[in-house]
Amino acid sequence: MVKALIIDDEKPIRNALRDIFEYEKIQVEEAANGKEALTKIDNEKYDLILCDIKMPGMDGIEVLDKIIDKGIATPVIMISGHGTIETAVEAVKIGAFDFIAKPLDLNRLLVTVRNALNSANIVKENKILKKKISKTYEMVGESKAIKEIKDLIEKVAITEARVLITGSNGTGKELVARWLHEKSNRSAYPLIEVNCAAIPSELIESELFGHEKGAFTSAVAQRKGKFEQAEGGTLFLDEIGDMSLSAQAKVLRALQENKITRVGGEKEIKVNVRIIAATNKNLAEEIKKGNFREDLFHRLNVIPIHVPSLNKRKEDIPLLTEHFIQMLTEEHGLTPKKVSKEAIAELQKIDWTGNIREFKNVIERLLILCDKAITDKDVIQYASKS
Repeated sequence: MVKALIIDDEKPIRNALRDIFEYEKIQVEEAANGKEALTKIDNEKYDLILCDIKMPGMDGIEVLDKIIDKGIATPVIMISGHGTIETAVEAVKIGAFDFIAKPLDLNRLLVTVRNALNSANIVKENKILKKKISKTYEMVGESKAIKEIKDLIEKVAITEARVLITGSNGTGKELVARWLHEKSNRSAYPLIEVNCAAIPSELIESELFGHEKGAFTSAVAQRKGKFEQAEGGTLFLDEIGDMSLSAQAKVLRALQENKITRVGGEKEIKVNVRIIAATNKNLAEEIKKGNFREDLFHRLNVIPIHVPSLNKRKEDIPLLTEHFIQMLTEEHGLTPKKVSKEAIAELQKIDWTGNIREFKNVIERLLILCDKAITDKDVIQYASKS
């Protein structure tokens, strides 16, 4: 139920507001002065606050000031029988949701209350959504290797330097790329991801650079490529070691000149993107084999970041276990379960060839299949790779 606090030194006003709110199914608490109100606010959570401006001792503007200083996001509607435009503007500038003059117009009051509650709900939902997103892309771990990566990201993210992320499949290379983008000056613009291994070699150039109508049989309309879609932001070229040599040549030119040409087109298009690349291959070996251009490698490898395998950071397994249990229970409605120390020890014995991706799958399996707390026997039974 929605809970509101009414702050007014006049009891008849409080009674009238209580009647209106309770008719609207809003639970009401009252405070006769600013001091009493702040004590209640410190001890209770409210969805809405109505505060009179003209009160003895501490006036409503002072109360509003203190609410804002406390970092309380509850919408505050100011009311006053001595209202002026200047007072209303001052209240809203400080942080009030709105200002209503006495005598209170019932329709105006109800509309303002509903708008305030809707606004609070939107803010709350945005916070929850942001929290979920940040948790999804959180880098979990306190091992030396992870701390070094986090420190490097803090230094590099705000620059325009290109980054080459290396590591085995499932280690979290995409996560590092997302962190680099989110902490960069380009975070307000798109992060566009391209999985170079998932796109056929004959289509990769069209995917990256776009194409003009009629450029090939299925090109029935002009299409912007990933470089143009990422304008102002970041282009993440995942598994770049699988890119064809012809596409590599065009990417190199785009990096050198900050220009691209659509497939089937002649016009040069300026692009402003930051490139982050990732690979699970040893590019030095691929260069020797003639599969990867050395000049492109040096263009991309300004800042190298290597993401270690889970086997090399097993001290992070307790934190990762806790993280994935929380994430999976929130996302899929699974029942949270405690994990015994012995179970953690068993998890640390496993050879995690699939890295974090495999580890997350095992934790989800344990949450689903275990009846109670997760024990070492459960890990032995359900985390088996056979």
